[in-house]
Amino acid sequence: MRFKFPSFFALFFVCFLQFGNLEAKNSDTVSFEGLEFVDIDENADTLDSASSKQTTLKNVSGDKENNGIKDQGTLIAKEQESRSLWSIFIAGFLGGFAALLMPCIFPMLPLTVSFFTKKSHSKAKSVSQALIYGLSIILIYVVLGLLVTVAFGADALNELSTNGIFNFVFFLLLVVFAVSFFGAFEITLPSKWINRVDEKSNKSGFTGLFFMALTLALVSFSCTGPIIGTLLVQAASMGDLLGPAIGMFGFALALAIPFALFAMFPSWLKSLPKSGGWLNSVKVVLGFLELALALKFLSNVDLAYHWNWFDREIFLVLWIVIFGLLGLYLLGKIRFSHDSPVEYVSIPRLFLAIITLSFTIYMIPGLWGAPLSSISAFLPPQATQDFDLYTPSISGGVSTVQKSNKSKKYSDIFHAPLNLDTFFDYEEGMAYAKEVDKPVMLDFTGHACVNCRKMEASVWPDKNVYSRLANDYVIIQLYVDDKTALPLEEQTISSFSGKKIKTIGNKWSDFQAAKYNANSQPYYVLLDHEGNVLVTPIGADYNAESYLKFLDSGLERFKASGR
Repeated sequence: MRFKFPSFFALFFVCFLQFGNLEAKNSDTVSFEGLEFVDIDENADTLDSASSKQTTLKNVSGDKENNGIKDQGTLIAKEQESRSLWSIFIAGFLGGFAALLMPCIFPMLPLTVSFFTKKSHSKAKSVSQALIYGLSIILIYVVLGLLVTVAFGADALNELSTNGIFNFVFFLLLVVFAVSFFGAFEITLPSKWINRVDEKSNKSGFTGLFFMALTLALVSFSCTGPIIGTLLVQAASMGDLLGPAIGMFGFALALAIPFALFAMFPSWLKSLPKSGGWLNSVKVVLGFLELALALKFLSNVDLAYHWNWFDREIFLVLWIVIFGLLGLYLLGKIRFSHDSPVEYVSIPRLFLAIITLSFTIYMIPGLWGAPLSSISAFLPPQATQDFDLYTPSISGGVSTVQKSNKSKKYSDIFHAPLNLDTFFDYEEGMAYAKEVDKPVMLDFTGHACVNCRKMEASVWPDKNVYSRLANDYVIIQLYVDDKTALPLEEQTISSFSGKKIKTIGNKWSDFQAAKYNANSQPYYVLLDHEGNVLVTPIGADYNAESYLKFLDSGLERFKASGR
């Protein structure tokens, strides 16, 4: 039986659906096996200690006693960056294989390989030319990724994931890409560019091969442009300086490998399926996926600016409709203008339809509050759910849930996850912790933080974890990407970064960086009610048992201190 390239697309489709989990699972984790408690300087500077009641967020960067915690924060940030770069590379690699199946590229594969084999008098030369051609493809796309970094700059890339204007532009851009894949129009580059580059491709040697690769990139832009654009948007919005270049490297590598392999083994060309209507079907499927991904960026804007109209139900309804329509399209029940008639459903299309429609049905219980842990990283927070039968069942499973009756600062704009008794202001939360004599869990989080949503949906609901959070800790959630403006009297210039602190997000982002030398979320810090760190802070840990050990370690340390 011959291997058909469309069957590989099923793997790509599943990987796309799980990309949110891939990104989330690549977050930082810490094992607590063999944990040993160490003494922490009792004189460490805190915001609420008796000796620092007059201090502000400006002077927290001068805490020499917290160097160990800062070093740990730096290590976690580096691990987070490394793992997120791997996720960007994998996404780019999958995107490159998807681009290979585009109508603008797939027919070029046998033509290009035949050119090498006919022009060269030896197999070795044809292989070397194909390798140079592939390396040229990689060079072209990596340079494109670097240009994105240079154009925006490192600081801008770090702000893209939470910037409302950029997220809304990204949303519109992905919708345009989706419509293009549906066949409404084609995104093409000026023909003059293509003609000039094509003329130079007739030269011999490396220069000619390079311009051949550049011609392929320009000619195929109508098909690859939306994929490249989506990848660059995703990479840039993750805030990593090398993200766009790494994503383009993965994309180009996947695109270049087949040209080199088929040049080495020309007989493999016989196993390729013939070009046909199925190539356009690949474009349309990607169009549906682009449309689904676009909603995530719109959700980020809605959460950061508290519009409160794009809640979890609306997001899920749109995804259910999008993937339901995709399932019908795969079965041939829906046709677009450039589609060929589907006389019968092939095996790959059948399996893709089964996966898509099963995924659609899987999401339906989410309309009544089901956590949908496999895609929770993509979804708006559970707290935005208007009709939720799930959250009450969690708190009902815990014998006692202690709550304060105080009116909390910012409770009108932030919502506590899972009905937990959560504070959203550091000073207010620390004062309450001292009043009730409980340790504090400081949770640096964000509206656009996919790992935070994953933790709240898959780890915090665990019965034992939820019991600790509800009854043994005072939770303070600090949103580092919130765009709510601070009162004028609270707006200051940070002595740590030199930037103006204008919003709630600015305040807590600066606090996290200055106090703990960390900028990744989630970031969990266990404190006593005077602000002393109890155990080493951690990031996301999707093992409920391990996370429980972390909480128990802090609780045991708090009790051992005699408080």
